[in-house]
Amino acid sequence: MINKFKYEFGFLPLFILFALVAPLIFDVNTSTGNIIYSTVLVVILFSYIGLRFKDWVVNNIIDAVFYALLFNVIFILPGFFKDNETLLSADRFVLIVMTIAFIIYKLVGKLKASKSQRLSENKTLVDLSGSVISIIIGLLFGLVIMLIFNPSQAFEGFWIILQGGFNEGFRSLGNTIYFAVPIILTGLSVAFAFRTGLFNIGASGQFTMGAFVAIFIGVKWGFIADINPLLHWFVAVFFAIIAGGIWGAIPGYLKAFNNVNEVVSSIMLNYIAMYINVLLIKKYIYNTAYNRTYDILSSSETPGLNLQHLFPNSSINGGIVVAILTVYLLHVILNKTTFGFELKAVGLNKSAAKYAGMNSKVNIVKSMAIAGGVAGLAGALTYLVAGKFLIPETVILSQGFTGIAISLLGLSSPIGVLFAGLFFGYLQQGGYYLQLLDFKPEIIDIIIAVIIYLSALSLFIQKFVIKGLKRRDDKNQQSEVIEGSDV
Repeated sequence: MINKFKYEFGFLPLFILFALVAPLIFDVNTSTGNIIYSTVLVVILFSYIGLRFKDWVVNNIIDAVFYALLFNVIFILPGFFKDNETLLSADRFVLIVMTIAFIIYKLVGKLKASKSQRLSENKTLVDLSGSVISIIIGLLFGLVIMLIFNPSQAFEGFWIILQGGFNEGFRSLGNTIYFAVPIILTGLSVAFAFRTGLFNIGASGQFTMGAFVAIFIGVKWGFIADINPLLHWFVAVFFAIIAGGIWGAIPGYLKAFNNVNEVVSSIMLNYIAMYINVLLIKKYIYNTAYNRTYDILSSSETPGLNLQHLFPNSSINGGIVVAILTVYLLHVILNKTTFGFELKAVGLNKSAAKYAGMNSKVNIVKSMAIAGGVAGLAGALTYLVAGKFLIPETVILSQGFTGIAISLLGLSSPIGVLFAGLFFGYLQQGGYYLQLLDFKPEIIDIIIAVIIYLSALSLFIQKFVIKGLKRRDDKNQQSEVIEGSDV
C-alpha cells in the first residue's frame, strides 16, 4: 500500500503545504508573486502526474504533451500576457488551433479503431446520432415557431441562435461556460442517481442547502482568510457539498430502510429546504436594506484561475474546472471502480445485488448522498461569486429541475451531461442576443423543451438510426464481396 501511494505521500503534501504557506511568505496578488506561485504549483503538480502515471504518459505521449500544453495555454500564459492584448489574442488563437487539431486527431484514431466494427454495433455512434437528431429537430421546430410569429426576422433570429455563445467572441463564450456550470453539476447529480436506479428529483433542495451554507461561510467565516484566502473558498465549497450530501442522504435513507419512494420524499424536501432557507437567511445573513443576503467576502469568491484574461469582460471563473473534475471523478467511479459497479448493480436489481453479497441499503444511501453533494457543489459555485445573493422568498430554485433535462439530453452519462450542459448554456446565450430582434427569449425554452422530449424518446429514435446504419453496413459488406470476387 505504501509503495502504491508513495507519490501521494511525497508530492501531494508538498503541493498542499506550498499552496497554503506561500501566501503567508510573499504577496501572491502581485504580478511577480502570482507568476512564482503559479509556476511552482504547476511544477509540483506535473512532476507528481509524470511520476505517478508514468506508464500512461509513456503510452500516450501525444495526449500527455497536449494536456500539458493546454494547461499552460489556458491557465498560465494568460496571467503573463494579461497586460498585452496582442499576446492574449495569440494565446486564444493557439488554443483554438490546438483544440481543433486534437479533436481531428482523436476522431481519426476512433475511426481507425472502429474500422473493423459494424456501424450499427457502435453504441457511441448510435447514442450520439440519437442526440444529434433530437437537437436538429428541436432547432427546426424553433424555426417554424419563429416563422409563424415573425416571418420577416425568423431566419436572422435563427442564425443568432445558431451563433449562440459565439455572438461576441470570447466574451460570450466565457459567459456560456459560466452559466453552464451549475446546470452541468445539477445534471450530474440527477444522472448519477439515474445510473444507480434512483430518481433524484430533489436536486433543487440540495442545491438550495448548499447555496445557503456556502453564502453563510462566505459572509461569516472571514477569519479563515487570515490563514489563506483560497482556504476560505475551499471551506465554503466543502461544507456546501456536505450540506447537499446530507439533504440527499435523507430520501436515500427513507428509500433504503423504509421503502419510501425517493421521488415523493425528495419533492417534499425541496419545499422543506425552501422554507428553511428563508428562515435561516432572515436569522443569520439577512440584509434588510436590500431584502437579500449580505454580499460574500472577496476571499470566498471562486478564483478566476486566469480565465478572466482569456475570456475578457465575461463572468467566467474557475467553476468550470471544478465541474470538469467532477465529471471525470463520477465517470471513473461509475465505470472504473468496484464501488461504482456495486451502485449500478443495486440500481439494476436490488435482490440480485443482495444475493451477490452487496449491501444494497447502504449503497442506496451512498448514491443519493453523492448525488446530493454534487447538487450542493452546484449551489456553492453559483453563489460564491461577486454580486450573487439569495433572496428569502418561497420559490424553489429552478437549477435542479433544469438538471433533470440536462441529464436526459446527456443520456445520464457524466461526459454526455458535460456537453449537454454546455449546449444548454450555448442556446441560452443565443436567446439572450435574440432579444435584439422582435423575439422573446422564451423561444429558447420551447426549443430546449422539444429537444428534451425527443431525448426522452431516444430509444425510439435510435431504432431508426440502427436500421439506417445496418443498411449501410450491408451495402459496405456487399461491395467488399464484389471487390473480392473481382480480384
